[in-house]
Amino acid sequence: MLREVTAVRYVTPLREGGSMPGLVAGDDHRLYALKWSGAAQGRKALVAEVLAGCLGRGLGLPVPELVRLDLDPVLARSEPEQQIQEQMRASGGLNVGLAFLSGALNFDPLCFEVDPQLAARVLWFDALIGNVDRSWRNPNLLVADGRLHLIDHGASLIFHHSWSGAANWTRRPYDAGDHALRRFAGDLAAADAELAPRATDQLLAAAAAEIPDEFLLDEPGFADPAAVRAAYVAQLSARLAGPRDWLPELSAEVTR
Repeated sequence: MLREVTAVRYVTPLREGGSMPGLVAGDDHRLYALKWSGAAQGRKALVAEVLAGCLGRGLGLPVPELVRLDLDPVLARSEPEQQIQEQMRASGGLNVGLAFLSGALNFDPLCFEVDPQLAARVLWFDALIGNVDRSWRNPNLLVADGRLHLIDHGASLIFHHSWSGAANWTRRPYDAGDHALRRFAGDLAAADAELAPRATDQLLAAAAAEIPDEFLLDEPGFADPAAVRAAYVAQLSARLAGPRDWLPELSAEVTR
């Protein structure tokens, strides 16, 4: 279950990505990259962050810890930039935090090597959730203490932006042409054989259960947050049910 953390100090903006997360100190004396509930991407980016992140952790992938992060907008007083101040004021209350990895470096596919098995597992996971934001241009991967870490899953699960056509997504092929780890990926069939049986409905439901009610309220077409969670589980379960022809074909040569 996601821990509850209260932001006690705003440190600095992390000037990367469209949402420009903020670095905050929590009441547990740890640092977090705070994903704003008031950002332009909206609450669905946070839903995807929580669901995909918790699912990835449940599958044993190296996703930093996620927390429910409460923000008092008064902390905006310490930020001199007006645009960021406004975003902080719009994000009062519940947000999502990702454990900050001190000293981490942005992954560069030309500078780092990745274990082929791990690369295949990450690629399989991204294909499952439809993550369109893991390109070699913007990999959303960090390297800390010699280990790869997966961050920023807010651009995945794009079917939830149009529930009326969500059923079509379950068989949509995943385009891995620009994926940051494609050139490293080993046997994708082996990754599928390992991970698909672990992605049970129970694991999917446990990940969906971590989505705060506040992010699911008033979703058009659904009676309550429980119904929205059930729809997420049904979508991912259908995608896993097979045939898994949405998995990418890796035989083509990678070009830059």
